[in-house]
This record gives sequence, structure tokens and C-alpha cells, in this order.
Amino acid sequence: MLFEKKEDKISKIIDNVLKQVFGEPATILIYKHLQSRYSLSQSEFSTRIDIFAKGLEDFLSSGAYVIENRILNEIYSFYGSENSVNFNVAMFDESDFANQVRTAIQNE
Repeated sequence: MLFEKKEDKISKIIDNVLKQVFGEPATILIYKHLQSRYSLSQSEFSTRIDIFAKGLEDFLSSGAYVIENRILNEIYSFYGSENSVNFNVAMFDESDFANQVRTAIQNE
């Protein structure tokens, strides 16, 4: 789709990163966890990015920061931001991932 909504693109980027890192079966487990524990569906990832980050961190513990870092790099790369340098999300508190995602899509 040529004029894909930003929210849909963010959800696809998240999906792609999770599948690249964990594969399809583990990604499905993560989605089930987010749905059952946080009532968060894949289509809501970008609109409820704070909840997504909290759920991912709950599921992966400190490993979530590596995934968040990769997601941010993909988002910034897609939107062609000058800020597409490698982020180190672990340096920030947990809310910064969500704020950085919002900033990336707002500056597009």
C-alpha cells in the first residue's frame, strides 16, 4: 500500500524485528503474552507503545532493551532521520523507548 498509515508501518517494523531475532514461533508467544497480560493486539503496538514496551520488558527482562534498540534503529532508518545512529536504549529509563518512537514518527 503506497499510503500506508504510520501506525501500520510501526507495527510491521516491530513484527519484522521480532521475527528476525526470535523467529515466527517465539514471536507468536510474545504476541500471546501481550494479548493475555496487557490486552494488547499487534495492530495497537504503535498507538499503545508504552504498553508494548512494558509488556516486552516484562517478557524479556533486560533483553528487551536490545530489541527496543533494534526497533528504534529500523524506525529511524525507515523514516530517514538524521538521528538514525545506533541508539543505546539501556542508557535511558523505560519510558524513553516509547518517547523516541513517538518522536520518530512525528518528525516524519
